[in-house]
Amino acid sequence: MKAKGEYRAQFDLGGKVALVTGGAGILGRHFCAALADSGANLAVLDLSLAAAQETASEIATRFGVRTIGVAANVADPKSGQEAVAEIEATLGPIDVLHNNAAGKGDDMKRFFAALEECTPEVWREIMAVNLDGMFWMAQAVGARMATRRRGSIIQTASIYGILGPDQRIYEGSHYLGGPINTPPVYAASKAGVVGLTTYLATYWAAKGVRVNCLTPGGVESGQNEIFKKSYAARTPMGRMAHAHEMTGALLFLA
Repeated sequence: MKAKGEYRAQFDLGGKVALVTGGAGILGRHFCAALADSGANLAVLDLSLAAAQETASEIATRFGVRTIGVAANVADPKSGQEAVAEIEATLGPIDVLHNNAAGKGDDMKRFFAALEECTPEVWREIMAVNLDGMFWMAQAVGARMATRRRGSIIQTASIYGILGPDQRIYEGSHYLGGPINTPPVYAASKAGVVGLTTYLATYWAAKGVRVNCLTPGGVESGQNEIFKKSYAARTPMGRMAHAHEMTGALLFLA
């Protein structure tokens, strides 16, 4: 058996460098805090530089690790590559990439439109971030990890990447003041994340790079009570998840 402390040490990220995309978001802030609390120096990447820097500053103050806030558009390969170069020049080689960024586009009403009303523009806008962006960031960081023959990539998918939503839960449901559903483009993008993850896992396995997927169910984040009750009625535990509950799985994979 291992000596006292050796099991806990398996989750020690001291001296490691972690990058979280979408790091200033609702879930991203929890993921950043968990990695930093385990000792990782942290790069917070977000579309907004101000939000990324604010989150990075908060993390540095709370946990005493080195941080950097970086702005990048993950849908733009060049933007992501430039951000990765800046991060590694500042913090050192990236050991953990949490590919977490996802978007709802510039217009929530268009994003939550019925299937029959989804436009090519919305489809491409969401896919560009949710799936294309995952690949571009994995390519930018994973190629460097493979050269160093070490690293862990964790990608955030969704339960709706593997299951179809029960349309009945959306009757009378709202999110941040407007009607909510699970758009087909969201489900398709998250299914793509699952497929991309399995591909990258086998592609880089021999190079010492592990690639895994977080596939959370519904998380409380601004839905109205009707939605929360309808969703909870279809889960064994009778409730939605809370953002902090996924951090243990992230640390295990990191």
